[in-house]
Amino acid sequence: MSATDNSQVICWKCGATVSENNLGRQHSCVKCGVPTRSCRNCRHHDKAANNECREEQAGRQVDKEKGNFCEWFQPRIGGIPAGGKSKNKLKNAADALFKKKA
Repeated sequence: MSATDNSQVICWKCGATVSENNLGRQHSCVKCGVPTRSCRNCRHHDKAANNECREEQAGRQVDKEKGNFCEWFQPRIGGIPAGGKSKNKLKNAADALFKKKA
């Protein structure tokens, strides 16, 4: 299955598929090494929300990329990762739209 399969947990940074057994606080992405149980990999993470979290009862996590013990953590399933490759794809699309040469 691909990293963007709608039934898979994906790494927020590199877009690699993350095993369900690899979502503990001490676990890291096998491809890029970032912690898998972090705000950036949680379905509640939203930069536009208060404390960047849509779950109102969750405690504030200062470092969104660091592994944590948040009891409201739910892995982000499918779709485009919150960072990493998606930023490059969006920038490339904007450059193409405005015909900016690389």
